Amino acid sequence: MSRLEIRNLSVRFGTDQPPVVDDVSLSLTAGRMLALVGESGSGKSVTALSILRLLPPQASVQAMAMTLNDEDILHLPENALRGLRGGRIGMVFQEPLSALNPLHTVEKQINESLAIHQGLSRNAARQRTLELLEQVHLPEPDTMLGRYPHQLSGGQRQRVMIALALANNPSVLIADEPTTALDVTVQAGILDLLKQLQAELGLAVLLITHDLGVVARYAEDIAVMHHGRIVETGATEQVLAAPQDDYTRHLLAAEPGGEPPVPDPGRPVHLQTRDLQVRFVQNSSGLLARKQYFHAVDGVDLTLRRGETLGVVGESGSGKSTLALAILRLLESRGEIWLEDTRLDALRGNRQLRPWRARMQVVFQDPWSTLNPRMTVGQIIEEGLKVHQRQMPQAQREQNVATMLTEVGLPAECRHRYPHEFSGGQRQRIAIARALILRPALLVLDEPTSALDRSVQHQVLELLRDLQARHALSYVFISHDLKLVRAISHELIVMRHGKALESGPTEAIFRAPQHDYTRSLIDAAFSTERKYQVAF
Repeated sequence: MSRLEIRNLSVRFGTDQPPVVDDVSLSLTAGRMLALVGESGSGKSVTALSILRLLPPQASVQAMAMTLNDEDILHLPENALRGLRGGRIGMVFQEPLSALNPLHTVEKQINESLAIHQGLSRNAARQRTLELLEQVHLPEPDTMLGRYPHQLSGGQRQRVMIALALANNPSVLIADEPTTALDVTVQAGILDLLKQLQAELGLAVLLITHDLGVVARYAEDIAVMHHGRIVETGATEQVLAAPQDDYTRHLLAAEPGGEPPVPDPGRPVHLQTRDLQVRFVQNSSGLLARKQYFHAVDGVDLTLRRGETLGVVGESGSGKSTLALAILRLLESRGEIWLEDTRLDALRGNRQLRPWRARMQVVFQDPWSTLNPRMTVGQIIEEGLKVHQRQMPQAQREQNVATMLTEVGLPAECRHRYPHEFSGGQRQRIAIARALILRPALLVLDEPTSALDRSVQHQVLELLRDLQARHALSYVFISHDLKLVRAISHELIVMRHGKALESGPTEAIFRAPQHDYTRSLIDAAFSTERKYQVAF
């Protein structure tokens, strides 16, 4: 029976630095999944990488013991480590697009591992690769062989990563946040697959995650990590039902839940679309051939009342973000877009649109890629005032920036710092401050918390609720996380293939979905609560 034992592991980056992993002990057993849970920076990934000795040279790793099937793997020489990595221990990384080589096909990447570890011939490796792609339930494996990573969906790339990790029949599989940023139904598919492979192959699985819902559904055992230390371990059901450590209770309390806000039919309509369509020209077969169109948004009607939140849910490619860009007039569209009493789709050119730009702002998914790294936080937030309120004195602009930073829960002094000096949650607060500096009435939030830990998501969600109550803001909240959407949205739209399949009050849809697709989304998101009586 395969068994991985780690005893008293400590990792430092520099001899004079405090440990980022501090006296950690873990035990993985064949046929069982151990979930290592904690927020970003808790030491989860460093722990996993230390097992395979994949940490940078400046890292100092010490342990009383690290064994695989009673064999010491802590002091293996480099040539033996190559046999361990991808051989006896497989690794599924968080972001497959960066972990897979963009210049190599799926076949070449898996074949390379088979050649290194098993010395298989090209034909034998190709046959084994086909078997692996079938094993991870990828459609048309023959076709997949010749594809490059960018030609696959997020879920397909993650399945290729799993196939690569399983290529050499490992006894231990480490999965580091394998479903982050994937749609809820795709997440369920990937995790169901891992669970199936765990049972069929007798794998010992280390699952690194910050999502306690995933842990409750899939892991037999749990270890909770905080500031580099294990603060609680045990059987999953027991720990989640009766947590003993304050930090574990804090993580449970951060899971979104509760009843959604109730819409008020008496409030005036703030935003409305009628038969909104966005289409893109597809490649035609010849110069004189008739143009073919792909309908990214196909006849969507929506209504958002002032001071309320409209949630928009659906899988990747459903048209959520395209809908948002059309509402903001950042994409050409057909149909009517009404903001208050003005028909935005009738406005032409920057001169007509500019006064309305200040009244509708957007917060994007990844603040790291949308905040200019060469500008200070103060300059980033102030930029909107320079464009839309040119007559405002510099001193007044600086005062407004300081006030806005305080309003989103950041000290005014941080306006002199740069984006890289902040955590993910703090950068998202900066992005919200940038959007709100012009005092807009409408805020479009496109996956604003998908890359954040649950506790940080909870903080951002509470901030958005507070800002909405104070300023009567209207939100279009786009997400694939149904728990978050349910917690904040008054009304809900479910999108698929560009169409709005279902719309109405949020709680009414969650309690009695009318469409099969909506039911599948809800089942994938909330099956954990039905399996365990855990107060998420």
